[in-house]
Order: sequence, then structure tokens, then C-alpha cells
Amino acid sequence: MNDFKIQPYTKKELALFYFPTADPHVAVNRLMSWVNRCKPLHKALLDQGYQKTSKWLSPREVKLITDHLGEP
Repeated sequence: MNDFKIQPYTKKELALFYFPTADPHVAVNRLMSWVNRCKPLHKALLDQGYQKTSKWLSPREVKLITDHLGEP
């Protein structure tokens, strides 16, 4: 996707890039399910200071997600 850039996103914003037709709540649940199943990604996010209750993802966290899951 040419218009996707690495920048801070809310979980909802990023999830809707991956699941554009899903309800926002469902999109977030699906994205976080993918993140939790990818153990190297989950560990890397935790090492960066990610917390489950975080609403925002830093550019570094977004980069980790796209590196492991691919760009939306």
C-alpha cells in the first residue's frame, strides 16, 4: 500500500489498515491476536515498553509490527 507510512497510530487506526472492512473493535482484536501469536513480535514489542493497555503505538512499535506481519 503506497500511502502507508511509519508514524504513531492508535491501535484502532493501524488495525483498520489491516482490516478495513471490519468493525473497529473487531479489527483491533484481530490485529492483537496476530501480534500475540507471533512470539518474536510480541517479545520485541514488550522489550520496547509496549503495554497491553496502550492506546497508541509508537513509530518504532509500528515498524516492528509491519516488519513481522508485512505492511497492510
